[in-house]
Amino acid sequence: MNKEQLLKRKSEIGELLSDETRSIDNLDTIETELRDINEQLAAIEKREQLLNEARSINEGNAAGANKIETFNANLNLSNEKREIGTNTVEYRNAFMNYVLRGEAIPAELRANAVTKTSDIGSVIPQTVLDKIIEKIEAVGMILPLITRTAIKGGVTVPTSAVKPVATWVAESSGSDKQKKTTGSITFNYHKLRCAVAVSLEVETMSLAVFETTLINNIVEAMTKAIEQAIVSGDGSGKPKGILAETPFEGQALDVAKINYKTLTDAEAALPLEYEASAIWTMTKKTFMEFSAMTDADGQPIARTNYGISGKPERILLGRPVVLCNYVDSFATATEGTAFAFLFNYKDYILNTNYQMGVKKYEDNETDDQVTKAIMIVDGKVVDKNSLVVLKKAPSA
Repeated sequence: MNKEQLLKRKSEIGELLSDETRSIDNLDTIETELRDINEQLAAIEKREQLLNEARSINEGNAAGANKIETFNANLNLSNEKREIGTNTVEYRNAFMNYVLRGEAIPAELRANAVTKTSDIGSVIPQTVLDKIIEKIEAVGMILPLITRTAIKGGVTVPTSAVKPVATWVAESSGSDKQKKTTGSITFNYHKLRCAVAVSLEVETMSLAVFETTLINNIVEAMTKAIEQAIVSGDGSGKPKGILAETPFEGQALDVAKINYKTLTDAEAALPLEYEASAIWTMTKKTFMEFSAMTDADGQPIARTNYGISGKPERILLGRPVVLCNYVDSFATATEGTAFAFLFNYKDYILNTNYQMGVKKYEDNETDDQVTKAIMIVDGKVVDKNSLVVLKKAPSA
């Protein structure tokens, strides 16, 4: 029977039982029938309730029910709430395992370490990178002096060729309009790479020890390479160095012998408007030859009774001296080779993409696993007016 029939029969039984004038002999049978009707009605009501809930769930309107969503089997980790970026401990540990053991960095971590250079490799964590840059600038002798930029490679940057000149004019008169001409420089993509050697016990190395070792390796190699390029790079696959520029007329001096006149001639060649910030660059051996200049009485020039207890100041005619091994010494330089120069390092721009990365590869000839650090860098002189170069002349 359906629900309506069951309710009708239940009503009939109720009327039968309520009529006190009628004699009822089969009460046990009626009780059994009534119980069966109630059970069937309860089952029908339960089924109706479940059907209503199912309809509500499908329509998303179930009271107190949570909406069930279907997700792709391939989890979209970009929606996962987790720390992102190369600065996280998770990425730093993954990076350490990549360098030490060759374990691939998980895709979800690599996705958060985006670099615009396709062949940069696995990106060095930002925490480590900051320490590398800080130490490079602290350890280097020349890097702290130059102008650093982060311009996109391949972009042409205008540089001023001449400065406008103010002129005196008569009353009610005007001056000629001056068109300021400009030159330009274009920074290229030059890859600087160095081998990274991490030879400690990889199974027991902590994150802090690994990062310190990596920093020291990279700083030592890259500082020398960058500074060498700044001074004498030929511009082919590397930054163009200061000594690769051709000095203006009268600012390239041939020196056959180091003496006091060498210094005064160099100072005379330096234009007045550029002398405020120009400094000397030479090797320690060359500087000591200047320091060893004496007068007719054997006393150090301009330092009467100097003695041997005083520490030589790295200053020549009041101008600071930067000592480096990126140029030849006067004693060993060949004819026509530069051994010292005056220059304002602020007129040299080093354009660096500090997004540094690490790559691992196998040397097919030696079967060695090589780890290398890569950085994109270029540099150029933007104003060479302050450049005065001293070159070795033939001996008299």
